Amino acid sequence: MPILILWLLVLAVWQLGAWVYGPDVIPGIRDTWLGAKELMESGSLLNDIGISFFRVLVGWSLGSLIAIPAGLIIGRVAPIRAIAEPFLNFIRFIPPIAFITLFLVWFGIGEQSKIALILYATLFIVMMNTLTGVLSLEEDKVRSARSMGASEWQILLHVVIPATTPYMFTGVRIAMGTSYMAIIGAEMIAANEGIGYLIWNSRLFFRTDWIFVGLICLGLMGFVTDRLVGWLGKKLLGRYGVVSSSGSRR
Repeated sequence: MPILILWLLVLAVWQLGAWVYGPDVIPGIRDTWLGAKELMESGSLLNDIGISFFRVLVGWSLGSLIAIPAGLIIGRVAPIRAIAEPFLNFIRFIPPIAFITLFLVWFGIGEQSKIALILYATLFIVMMNTLTGVLSLEEDKVRSARSMGASEWQILLHVVIPATTPYMFTGVRIAMGTSYMAIIGAEMIAANEGIGYLIWNSRLFFRTDWIFVGLICLGLMGFVTDRLVGWLGKKLLGRYGVVSSSGSRR
């Protein structure tokens, strides 16, 4: 019930803003719906949603698949960690949007540059979370497993990975949000399709209703994918304990 009241309040404030400032500045609920209907009938809205989702899914998946083993290796091998950790702490503060121009030069204006940008946006978040999980592992557990004759590979599989899984999971979910931010910036600058292109291109026609449609679609895409990742995480990783959104086990 409180959630319903909150959403009703948001809709009321939205409609009030439309009445005060007019539909050219803040389109009302009806105007936004009509704009969405127009885009749906032309087929462009579903196409833009599909294109953006595909780019995010591919870049995010590749980044996660690279980052998780890299984080485990950096966390477990001290000499590699001594070299890699200062570099990671330097480059992770450079936002993905800053690399758009360079990625366009390096990879061209096609899909490669956009996917590479999302991969970058995902890589360091997941890697740092995985590394944090490895470093937070109690060394007594490792020593106990080693004293019982476990090999380093067995320690990794049965001690390190289960203890680090909640941190990996948290990094993957955070990286999903960062991926959406990265792709919107890339699509605004160098794309002819996608939600970012829709939002940016709508300014040329002064269609604020289309901009609102793009923003709402972006929020819904993020909400749905986050819930889907959360559900899959609980199903696939539940054997390691109940994973909370904060990266802890309970």
